[in-house]
Amino acid sequence: MGFDIQNRRYTGSKQKLVKWIRGIITKKCDNVNSFCDLFAGTGVVTNALINDFNTFYINDFLYSNFIIYNAFFSSDSYSEEKLFVLKRQIETIDPRNVKSNYVSKNFGGKFFSKNDSLVIGEIRELLENEKKTDRINFREFCILLSSLIYSFDRCANTVGHYDAYIKKPILKDTFVFELINPVITNQKEKKFFISCKDSNQFVREIQPDVVYIDPPYSSRQYSRFYHVIENIAEWKKPKLYGTALKPAPENMSDYCTVKAIDAFRELVADLHCKYIVASYNNTYDSKSNSSKNKMELEDMKKILDLKGHTTIFDINHKAFNAGKTDLKNHKELLFLTKVGEHDE
Repeated sequence: MGFDIQNRRYTGSKQKLVKWIRGIITKKCDNVNSFCDLFAGTGVVTNALINDFNTFYINDFLYSNFIIYNAFFSSDSYSEEKLFVLKRQIETIDPRNVKSNYVSKNFGGKFFSKNDSLVIGEIRELLENEKKTDRINFREFCILLSSLIYSFDRCANTVGHYDAYIKKPILKDTFVFELINPVITNQKEKKFFISCKDSNQFVREIQPDVVYIDPPYSSRQYSRFYHVIENIAEWKKPKLYGTALKPAPENMSDYCTVKAIDAFRELVADLHCKYIVASYNNTYDSKSNSSKNKMELEDMKKILDLKGHTTIFDINHKAFNAGKTDLKNHKELLFLTKVGEHDE
């Protein structure tokens, strides 16, 4: 048992599309050995291609996702015995014996039940102490922290993101701590370069064969959508504001603003690779400003065409819908650009 990498709720996750995406990449990209997942999100696209490449670059500017990638994909060693000892210790935590903490003070009775928030905060403090005293290495810390994230995501009083919590009273304590199932278990033949950088900066440092791009096309800032997860992962304990208890804004993406087209143009110009693969969903007749795409299909096609011959594939797909958008005939699109090859 335990959590696999796809077992979390995440807006824009490609889990239902990874077989289709993998099929196009493996059939259409020739003589390739390295793969870059540039806006990696959940990491499920990298996971789907784990047997198809030897070298991986995986990047996301959310620190919580950086922790999760290191937990699942890092080739650094870890001790299963240590993990299970700490799991057994965590399972003995009784909220009746736990003092009020950062999570319970801010999120108790809101994003989590009061008792669950006490336990979550106690576990997070325990993991921080284990890391600071070097009783666990970085990979073990990432596995345990990712396990905490996946576990509390299951009991969070939300609709799948943390932009707000459900206002109905929380009646039950449902938090259960389970360990994740790492994808790479001390496997040295795969090379993983895991990064937490601005994507436009990261691409200047690497030269993979295939680059997969899935930026956030709408105005939904992921650092705000998943602020509770990011907050608990970083454990800086910032002051929080507003009804949703968000910290001061940081990690705000240009791809969620009017700067999106310019950012994408700069990104593509700086890519050094053989193939560019880019996901796009055509959100038709959007009535929600947050759902409206900041880049149109034609904008992306023009920019990618400058880099090489571009083919567009499509598949019917039901996307995330907050209830204000007409998603009839919704399609997921995939651009495939062969760099340096232009139509005569």
